[in-house]
Amino acid sequence: MLVYANSYLKCGIFGVSHFHKKDCHFSIRRTWSLNCLPARVDALHLTRRIGVVYTVMSSKVMEKMGNNVVVKEDLQDFDVPYSYETAMEALSSLITRKKRGDKSFVGGTYGKLERMSEYLKILGLEEHMDGLKIIHVAGTKGKGSTCTFCEAVLRECGLQTGLFTSPHLIDVRERFRINGLDISEDKFLQYFWDCWNQLKEKVTENLPMPPLFQFLTVLAFKIFICEKVDVAIIEVGLGGTKDSTNVIEKPVVCGITSLGMDHTETLGNTLALIASHKAGIFKPQIPAFTVPQLSEAMDVILQRAHELKVPLKVATPLDNEQLNGLKLSLSGDHQFINAGLAVSLCKCWLQRTGNWEKLFQNEANLPEAFLRGLSTAHISGRAQIVYDTCSQSYNSLKVSENPCGDLVFYLDGAHSPESMEACAKWFSSAVKGNMKSLSTSFNVECLEEVWGNGHIQHARKSMESDKLLKQILLFNCMDVRDPQILLPRLVSTCASSGTHFAKALFVPSMSTYNKVTSGASVIPSDIFNRDLSWQFNLQRLWEKIIHVKEVDTSLDMGAKMDNAKILPPHEFLYEDASHCNPADNNFSCSAVMPSLPLTIKWLRDCVKENPSVRVQVLVTGSLHLVGDVLKLLKR
Repeated sequence: MLVYANSYLKCGIFGVSHFHKKDCHFSIRRTWSLNCLPARVDALHLTRRIGVVYTVMSSKVMEKMGNNVVVKEDLQDFDVPYSYETAMEALSSLITRKKRGDKSFVGGTYGKLERMSEYLKILGLEEHMDGLKIIHVAGTKGKGSTCTFCEAVLRECGLQTGLFTSPHLIDVRERFRINGLDISEDKFLQYFWDCWNQLKEKVTENLPMPPLFQFLTVLAFKIFICEKVDVAIIEVGLGGTKDSTNVIEKPVVCGITSLGMDHTETLGNTLALIASHKAGIFKPQIPAFTVPQLSEAMDVILQRAHELKVPLKVATPLDNEQLNGLKLSLSGDHQFINAGLAVSLCKCWLQRTGNWEKLFQNEANLPEAFLRGLSTAHISGRAQIVYDTCSQSYNSLKVSENPCGDLVFYLDGAHSPESMEACAKWFSSAVKGNMKSLSTSFNVECLEEVWGNGHIQHARKSMESDKLLKQILLFNCMDVRDPQILLPRLVSTCASSGTHFAKALFVPSMSTYNKVTSGASVIPSDIFNRDLSWQFNLQRLWEKIIHVKEVDTSLDMGAKMDNAKILPPHEFLYEDASHCNPADNNFSCSAVMPSLPLTIKWLRDCVKENPSVRVQVLVTGSLHLVGDVLKLLKR
């Protein structure tokens, strides 16, 4: 392994030296410059903490080494105690709830934001927070997309960027991006264990270890401060007023994206209550932007801005004319709203930090750097299309005729009524474009995913086809969501655009709420024996929606749950659903699948068996489900 010293000089860490296996123990030798020292460590002093040996080097010595020093490492003896999977287990121990909606009990005498301040003090970060120059973004829909647009735009302006978002889909490192890339595993481990060890030493009855999201938030500040980013874009986790990120006292600018009914069990069951939480990130006299909102929400936002003397403006959505022929990299009409907010936030940030005049002195239109950022920003699991190459026919005569594969996944983690509607519009538009291309024998562009650091590359491949297209729904949602709102909104919006699902598959997610995993984590063995009663509830609701009448709830669900352990025959995917009659206990429009890995394999086998059909699978209802599908496709 090679560790380039210039990347570590920025944060004051020279590198991780050798790992020695001795009597089942090991030591890590780290060199630190004075500007990023762990607590109680002085220059040129050795100290042993939790099995870790730090070798401290003065910053002057490091300067003499220059920026081209390369340290070669041999991590073959990297022992289990500080491995990446051990870090995931440590993070899992911080989860205080078994599932979404459960109450979290932390203990101690401090409130959440008071705890956050104490954690920052322990890590020596408090005095550096103002130097982060933060863009702080709250909202119900689009805050992740808005933050991603902001990061890409400011990076294209030549700035060093840090981006903190949630949740992650496959690996926790996705939450921390430096200059557009997920933080490396090596750097993550360095920062993680330093934070962990320092906090662990200071744990008291009154100040316990932080719960998961609070720890990740503190870790984000640690990373961005040590990496010396020019700008940190911070996405609120939940709400605003009481969110862990609201320990930020002096952001450069704040933003609120579109608001809707979500997390009502925590934020309240009216739009006004939700808006009051979101507007809680406003700080006195700090500029803020929002997007057009329903009056119930906008009135609350305006009132809060007035109380704090916040200069508040409503960002205008972008339009195609402003993009000079380019396209937004994130699909869906709603992204024009998010992009408009991102442009306003970035421009305000550049102006308040003295960078606008340096970069774009007399610029009237959107600067080229803004256009590049808006057209290249990428966020996984939102309006994402993945062609599954594993579903290709392995008949040598067919491979060249089918370069893209006939199993296409359309992934969107929509889980609120408004985002489900946006997802349905995007999916209908995407499959309609594909249908038009196929029916007129035009060339079809095949998108191949290049896995790593959240970026994709495009490979154009020419193919002509007259294949039959079938749209399939792969769905799950948390039981705190209301599928009686989500599924009808999805079906009606798709139908209004002429898109109808041939089949619906209901499957439990692979990941669990109380465990943090990585892309390399072993698939848990219990996924093949999970309770499927929630999935059967979803199926009954689906059949009721499709047939516009009640489904007999007195059916022998015990027998059906037993049958769910058996995958349906491949013919199920292709058979005519016109004879589906729920009154005859014949749910041929839908199926409950026993596990996600078996479902992916079943879909691949179905497609290989019938080369005349292209299957387009919409995966939605849960970011957990989307992340699990991406994890399996990556493998």
